[in-house]
Amino acid sequence: MLRKVSHHSVTESFGAAISSLNAVHLTDTVIHRSKRMMLDTLGVGLLGTSTAVFSKALQYSQFFKSVERSSVWGRSGMTLPPQYAAFVNGIAVHSMDFDDTWHPATHPSGAVLPAILALAETLPTQTSGLDLLLAFNAGIEVQGQLMRFSKEAHNIPRRFHPPAVVGVMGSAAASAKLLALSPAQCVHSLAIAASSAGAPMANAATQTKPLHTGNAARRGLEAAKLALLGLEGSQAILDLESGFGVFYSDYSPSELPGTNGGCGGGFRWVLEEQDVAIKRFPAHLGMHWVVDAALEARAKLGASGEPDLCKVQKVVLRVPPSRYIDCPFPAMEHQARHSFQFNACSALLDNQVSVNSFSGPQIDRPALRELLAKVRVENPQDNHPSFDKMYCEVTVEMEHGESVTARCDTFYGHWRKPLSQEDLVGKFEANASTVLSQEAVESVVDIIGNIEKCPDCTVLRSYLQMSRPITHLFREHLG
Repeated sequence: MLRKVSHHSVTESFGAAISSLNAVHLTDTVIHRSKRMMLDTLGVGLLGTSTAVFSKALQYSQFFKSVERSSVWGRSGMTLPPQYAAFVNGIAVHSMDFDDTWHPATHPSGAVLPAILALAETLPTQTSGLDLLLAFNAGIEVQGQLMRFSKEAHNIPRRFHPPAVVGVMGSAAASAKLLALSPAQCVHSLAIAASSAGAPMANAATQTKPLHTGNAARRGLEAAKLALLGLEGSQAILDLESGFGVFYSDYSPSELPGTNGGCGGGFRWVLEEQDVAIKRFPAHLGMHWVVDAALEARAKLGASGEPDLCKVQKVVLRVPPSRYIDCPFPAMEHQARHSFQFNACSALLDNQVSVNSFSGPQIDRPALRELLAKVRVENPQDNHPSFDKMYCEVTVEMEHGESVTARCDTFYGHWRKPLSQEDLVGKFEANASTVLSQEAVESVVDIIGNIEKCPDCTVLRSYLQMSRPITHLFREHLG
């Protein structure tokens, strides 16, 4: 549906809201949830600096020089031009598919946090933790609103990877907010960013998929900087079928609720109403249902002792239809992260799925290959391809006739069943400690836990790089 652009267009309402949002709009719920998202994102990003895709992107990015420099996470003293720091840090976040996931489906934080942390290091004035929280939430909000303009977006994606589409818009909005751009400049930031949006799902389960998040962080940051310099784009980019509507056949945009040309008292964050899922292991979100179901099935088999999985005759997985996460015999880690079959069999064999589950030796072991050959996948009609409605059911049939079935409707870590704060911090500590000293790990937890009180958010930089002993630094910043 082609919309007539009125004086108060959808795009203008977004520009006005991004520009006028301020700290009083941040509710306790939004602050709590976004701090959890930030901590988790930093942890999976630090862990992701050990991956091959991060190393290749870093090698490429080091060819570029600029006066402005921003930190590379987990690399002592290493800096890049800010857009390339956002790029490589964004890639690190999604390099293991370990980052948060939202509904409608996208990975919201990885496109935003690397961009605004890189940008904050280059600003002439001090960026407070509250400034960072506000910019972060502006970027999250834009993504959440854009995904609600389409019913298609509620399903597991089929044509394009959402972080490459809504993520770049979120990065642009967050960067524009941190740069204190005018409403008109915020509109142009979104318009410029929209011309960098998009990535085909054919590159899922490959090393290129993490680039979608890195590119979103980088291109959104660049869009805001270009708008600051006066570059202009369509002032109706969110209103038109030929604008952001090209990504959805059922696109139906509306003005940002409660803005009224600014940000009135009726404004309510999407994050207030819809929490994110925090993953317990590094794989596509759909895998978390099948793993929890497989673990329950294994427990039933082993009720009277360790189950003899050599005597499994058949494993049936009843999962929603989605071609790119139906990979019967994965040959590499990125395929394994997107395979219902692999994750179910790993859980059955090992009684867990972890970071190490996706290593080459684990993928290639004979016992796993033998079990994979016994898997059958079914797609029941009532199992909808939606992270809010889907379920996974696992049936294990043994040679002697015993059969057990387990079903997962909501896994631990889903927005309906969020990780405890203790478990979330534990996940961060496990991930970050692969790169940082114990002192640095504890300091990052402390900083993010009190980020709204921190006068200068760039204090994070030294800890994320392990650059020097600074145990006293954050306490000094808090006075």
